[in-house]
Amino acid sequence: MTAEQAAARAAELRDQLHHHAHLYYVLDAPELPDAEYDKRFQELQALEAAFPEVLTPDSPTQRVLGQVLDGFVPVRHAVPMLSIRTETDTEASGAENFDARVRRELDLPPTAGPVEYAAELKFDGLAINLRYEHGVLVQAATRGNGETGEDVTQNVRTIGQIPLKLRGDGAHAAVLEIRGEVYMRRDDFEALNERQRAANEKTFVNPRNTAAGAIRQLDPALTRQRPLSFFAYGLGDVQGWDIPPRHSELLDALKSFGVSVCADCAVAVGAEGLVAFHREMGEQRDRLPFDIDGVVYKVNSRELQRRLGFVSREPRWAVAHKYPAQEQVTRLDRIDIQVGRTGKLTPVAKLEPVFVGGTTVSNATLHNVFELRRKGVRVGDQVIVRRAGDVIPEIVGKVDATRPAYVPNFHMPRHCPVCGSDVVRERGGIDHRCSGGIFCPAQRKQALLHFAGRRAMDIEGLGDKLVDQLVDGGIVASLPALYKLGVAKLTALERMGEKSAQNLVDALEKSKRTTMARFLFALGIRQVGETTAKDLARHFGNMDALMAATEEQLLEVKDVGPIVARSIAAFFAEAHNRKVVEQLIAAGITFPQGDGAASAPLGPQPLAGKTLVLTGTLPTLSRDEAKALIEAAGGKVSGSVSKKTSFVVAGEEAGSKLDKARELGVTVVDEAGLQTLLAAPPEAVDAAE
Repeated sequence: MTAEQAAARAAELRDQLHHHAHLYYVLDAPELPDAEYDKRFQELQALEAAFPEVLTPDSPTQRVLGQVLDGFVPVRHAVPMLSIRTETDTEASGAENFDARVRRELDLPPTAGPVEYAAELKFDGLAINLRYEHGVLVQAATRGNGETGEDVTQNVRTIGQIPLKLRGDGAHAAVLEIRGEVYMRRDDFEALNERQRAANEKTFVNPRNTAAGAIRQLDPALTRQRPLSFFAYGLGDVQGWDIPPRHSELLDALKSFGVSVCADCAVAVGAEGLVAFHREMGEQRDRLPFDIDGVVYKVNSRELQRRLGFVSREPRWAVAHKYPAQEQVTRLDRIDIQVGRTGKLTPVAKLEPVFVGGTTVSNATLHNVFELRRKGVRVGDQVIVRRAGDVIPEIVGKVDATRPAYVPNFHMPRHCPVCGSDVVRERGGIDHRCSGGIFCPAQRKQALLHFAGRRAMDIEGLGDKLVDQLVDGGIVASLPALYKLGVAKLTALERMGEKSAQNLVDALEKSKRTTMARFLFALGIRQVGETTAKDLARHFGNMDALMAATEEQLLEVKDVGPIVARSIAAFFAEAHNRKVVEQLIAAGITFPQGDGAASAPLGPQPLAGKTLVLTGTLPTLSRDEAKALIEAAGGKVSGSVSKKTSFVVAGEEAGSKLDKARELGVTVVDEAGLQTLLAAPPEAVDAAE
């Protein structure tokens, strides 16, 4: 056989195998016996081995290959993978609320006809973005934080339902990103656990976690051992293809490309159609071959979607309508206290284990002591447990039954169970917190990460994974211990070379020269943000004066109220916190003393007394850079728009803050307008407001 003949035969075999894989995996209608499929598969393998030049990335033989990865490579999404709003009203009114909101935002009069929607299932799996270029799968990425995900291409290629090459019009697009959900069918999940039990290995908890874990395996061979499935429901980046004008038509087009689309979808007309779909799918929920936790409604017309737009990076034209979480009854055995990374004390219910929502639950949050009182639960009660949002177990309430005996009310401890520091609660607040701050072991990792942050001490290279190693290994038990780290100690850590170790040591040394404001912010004192830290530094000038200040003296500082003053005083009232500050200064941290310790000498103050709000993405300035310029000009940056707001600085994709500004008549400027304000005399700024 010549190379030309081999290429022609290989192309023929690839087309046949793609066709029969689609029939088998997507349509569940195989036409070819397994033995015949295997015969053609092996013939293609032999051809590719004899003529390596005929091997293509979309060859079916490439599903089973892939090296073990060192880690996942970040992928920046060309089009962000946005979340959608969740309608928590699990009754029919949730659908009616969404329809009413859409009609109101489209300004449709009562006499206008009903809005047409595409109604789909909300799958309980892992969101994936599949990037096809000229019809060939070139990349698969997780959602991540919506902006950046992880490259999981090798693992996704092992999923039979995901085509390596698109059919029809889909093969012609220069770029076509298809978005959907990787999930595991219930029968596949049960079969997998049967195999695990037969091999005397650990069984898996639920299909959703098993599917997500399989996709994030570093070894594609392990992913291939788990039976995963896929449904498509939308698009990302598209180049060279005309998107259909209706979402339901888009789903039909994806099916014609050979992509798996769930058949349980419908075009619903008006609120009545949405209510009917929600009810029907709710009745079928337990009979479906896969898990869902709700349904999704989308305005069907892409033109209406465009008119509705987005708010807070969520589409106005779509909503997820949840079903009631599964609930079970069990006994509350005891109540423990958990100290979080920020010092918040949370009562945790220790339960008699119960299977709820696909997992065995033995712990449940009680949120805070006031919520516990409201629900009226005590140790020994029979309680109703729910997995809130199908994720976090919580106690809904108690079953009306006689308690086995008198049990006193639960009370929050006066001292932190981890470090022994005083437990405090802000006046009027509901949360109890450990006042140990940087001293408390439960808060140590968060304290270190905050301390090293770019806007605090700016210690480049001290990230999550390194902090985990330093704390878990007992190497760093306090902030001052950071400055005792040397190259030799760091190079002994996992994945830490000599150059990286030296860079971190250099960054630690560089961080010692700072400002009092940065140092104060880095300490992580509750209620003390960057602006308050600058005000405190400017007012007191040195740490000794600040640490000795009474609540009354703290109230003299600009914008410091009773809650903030109480928090600062409580922090420095703890001897161990003062000791940490002294040790950090003894380690070599220095900053200017006296007036102006917050920053360099003040320049012109055209924005003095003005409050500005930033929203959207500015062309050249980051949010932090814009904030720094405003504060340097005497202005204050707020996170919300009110009648007291002087200006709103709006960039691309500005959301609800821009709408609020227009509603209140607040002056809106772009980045160029901000630069003009910064350079203008105060009287010109007053006139522009």
